Amino acid sequence: MKLSARLARGLVWALALVPLVFFLAGLGAHDFSSISSVLNMFGRLTGVLGLALLLLAAALSARVPGFDQPFGGLTKLWHSHHLLGAGALLLLMAHPILLALSSAAFGYHLPLKVLFPPLDDIATWSGWLALILMMIFLAPSFSFFGPPNYERWKRIHALAGPAVILALVHTFLFSRTMPANLDVLIWGLFALLGVGAVAWRLVFSRAGRPKYTISAVEAVANNVVELTLEPKRPEKRLQYQAGNFVYMTPLDKQLSAGCGEEHPYTLSSSPTEPHLRIAIKDLGDASRAIQSVRLGTEARIEGPYGRFFPVNGDPKQSELWVAGGIGITPFLARLRHLKALDQAADVHLIYAVQDEARALYADELQALTEAIEGTKLTFHYFYREGPISAEFLLQTCPDLDQREIYICGPLPLNKLVQDHLRALGRPRSSIHTEEFELL
Repeated sequence: MKLSARLARGLVWALALVPLVFFLAGLGAHDFSSISSVLNMFGRLTGVLGLALLLLAAALSARVPGFDQPFGGLTKLWHSHHLLGAGALLLLMAHPILLALSSAAFGYHLPLKVLFPPLDDIATWSGWLALILMMIFLAPSFSFFGPPNYERWKRIHALAGPAVILALVHTFLFSRTMPANLDVLIWGLFALLGVGAVAWRLVFSRAGRPKYTISAVEAVANNVVELTLEPKRPEKRLQYQAGNFVYMTPLDKQLSAGCGEEHPYTLSSSPTEPHLRIAIKDLGDASRAIQSVRLGTEARIEGPYGRFFPVNGDPKQSELWVAGGIGITPFLARLRHLKALDQAADVHLIYAVQDEARALYADELQALTEAIEGTKLTFHYFYREGPISAEFLLQTCPDLDQREIYICGPLPLNKLVQDHLRALGRPRSSIHTEEFELL
């Protein structure tokens, strides 16, 4: 992980500790005078830290183009978002339990009142409703429940807005977490971050999305097409780097699925091209339907996102690229860009596929690597050679210990290659990955 990414993530977690510092500053001897007092203190502490994590998780959901760069790309930023959300849920689940236990010393009826408040207790019910909504919209994010349906996951996540509002109402009504009325100031600033993120997603981000028209659909394989999209206003065309991805929303009402739905796709075009190219594999209802999208269909584009390749990398840096299946797209974009710039590169590309028939863009890849000085292409066929091995990597690229390594493909291949590289002594900082994850 690069220093900038570590710093960005560290700043987010440090920011989460700000309310905690003010909370601790307001503690006194009475907060440690008995077991009941200590439990009450920890109950309030989990509420403070849990709310801070929840609001920061909301702020990181804004998906502002460029904001993901310091984190190492949107996938890495999303990882921080997931951790913040999971931490908030666990802390806020502990919050009422600890408060109920702390009140047990004053009679059995008080814990019941905390856990089952009367209907007119708005302050407590707003907290309970916020927690219930959190459990509903966060549950699909955990692998325990299996792979989530993307569009259903998005709709359920819309409950995050009401959950945040209810959590803030709960906090402001009780207003006993910080000294000298600092609650309003601190939580007001944190709320602005969360509300700002929601405002961006619902209002401002829509205004800045360039509109494109699908002008060509080329069948790359039986289940893969490459779309060409022309900007409706050339002066507003997307500016991006090779290896970036975008969210595309097709507006073809005759699509059997996916009309009006946004999905992330890696750009396969060179940034020098006046149009966009996107390779899409049939991996679900929406991606299957778009294989037959009508020419002339309007599509909204949001992005760019991701930071697979360094923006201002050293052109003399030796690199090893390992691609699997449709994961060839960022490398294809980079090769097309190098060719357009007539730029040499010390690159060795290993393309791992099941068999020759599934090697997407094989002829073009061969032509590009032959035309670009310093580049080399090696195919690895699973049906012939089995899973890619450490021995294969060493035999194919003996100087891999001197190269920066970029991996993009299905998660099993991604993990396998990373395991081999670490076993060969390659540091994590030299390995860069682009995973197919829910974004």
